[in-house]
Amino acid sequence: MNPKVVCITGCTRGLGRAMVDEFMKLGWIVAGCGRNEAAVQDLQAKPGELHSFDVCDVSKEADVQRFCERVVGQVGVPDLLLNNAAIINPNQPLWEMSEQDIHSIIDVNIKGTIAMMRHLLPPMLKRGSGVVVNFSSGWGRSTAGEVAPYCATKWAIEGLSKATAQETNGKVAIVALNPGIIDTDMLRSTFGGGAGHYPGAKPWAETAVPFLAALNAKHNGRALTAP
Repeated sequence: MNPKVVCITGCTRGLGRAMVDEFMKLGWIVAGCGRNEAAVQDLQAKPGELHSFDVCDVSKEADVQRFCERVVGQVGVPDLLLNNAAIINPNQPLWEMSEQDIHSIIDVNIKGTIAMMRHLLPPMLKRGSGVVVNFSSGWGRSTAGEVAPYCATKWAIEGLSKATAQETNGKVAIVALNPGIIDTDMLRSTFGGGAGHYPGAKPWAETAVPFLAALNAKHNGRALTAP
């Protein structure tokens, strides 16, 4: 049997980077992207000729189109697309945030997820199988002060996922995933040192990746939480 292909956005740090290693351990071909060129080059140096890593800013449509075309051309149509790339706004009341901060978080968290689905769903639907996991958050199902734009984007991911699941009708399953609270750079930007009370990305991925690898058509439209 041919190895399965997973495509991971935001693969150069945090949960994305941890998932790369765990999927490789499972024998999957990994295609990933991130904005940090040096980190992408480090991933490109990893053993395994079949893996593919590229610099891509998911908030830029042209970047996403080029990346998706390269993935399909080099490693094939993904069996699993993990829309993990996300940013969080600085802790501030909404009215004190800059226009640029608000635009950036919407462009990455919402528009980036939409762009990836727009370019990879057609070949996945043509094949007739696959799973798309759009990373949500506990703040996509609840709220907190001083992270209002982030909450808004993750609530949008929940609705976006359910609506797109109705469109694919399970031919490709669309899932919204709350990964839980994990000690990453992004969490530390909000929680500070308090983030250290939570598990890190590596132990999270050791449990979460087998869970993600087992998702299938029956999960279409569901809002899940990682174990």
